[in-house]
Amino acid sequence: MCGRYASSRSSEDLVEEFEVVESRIAAPLAADYNVAPTKEVYAVVERPPSRESGEPAQRQLRVLTWGLVPSWAKDPSIGNRMINARMETVAEKPAYRKAFATRRALLPADGYFEWYPTSRTNAKGKPVKQPFFIRPKDGGVLAMAGLYEIWRDPTKAEDDPDRFRWTCTVLTTEAEDSLGHIHDRMPLMVERERWHAWLDPTTPGDTSLLVPAAPGRLEAYAVPTLVNNVRNNGPELVEPLPLEPQEEGTP
Repeated sequence: MCGRYASSRSSEDLVEEFEVVESRIAAPLAADYNVAPTKEVYAVVERPPSRESGEPAQRQLRVLTWGLVPSWAKDPSIGNRMINARMETVAEKPAYRKAFATRRALLPADGYFEWYPTSRTNAKGKPVKQPFFIRPKDGGVLAMAGLYEIWRDPTKAEDDPDRFRWTCTVLTTEAEDSLGHIHDRMPLMVERERWHAWLDPTTPGDTSLLVPAAPGRLEAYAVPTLVNNVRNNGPELVEPLPLEPQEEGTP
């Protein structure tokens, strides 16, 4: 699962990093070190200039809402539960297969968070969970594989600029060995040389373009429990905790 991540790069930096041709950002997003479902996030997509145009698709940077709302949904609140799509079933699931065929995205991230249950317990006797931040060792951007959908709000007029809702989801797979002891799922990555093939709306979705991060490419470290509260935000959420003697059974 990927239920929280950090995204601090500016839209200008992402335009350069992802070789974006057209930025469709009306108002830049602030750096967010605690991206949670239903928040607005940056996404890289490829879109044809128009339905009638014979021009090739252009790479765009857009702002989408995290939590995919299928085009056929009657209630957009379904997006609250559609934050992740499993690679193993994405091509068959009704909620995702249409987007997988033609609406694929890259979701830039600094890294993502997972929680590991320790042997400590709280006042209710439940295991205390330690948050970890997982990021590229080289400090580079994480290009997470995503899907997006465009949902038309039937309650809004044809000339209402907000009648279309753009939403997205993160694709996940089994975690590679060095991270699997923290959580059994992880976001799928798209390598730079495969970005166009993944984004190209004129070709069918191909899961062979997606890979877990190569073993050793990511690092994981414990971070403050401040991240547990979605209202907290700031670079201190991704600062490593001071090293302490590990208790038995922790990563």
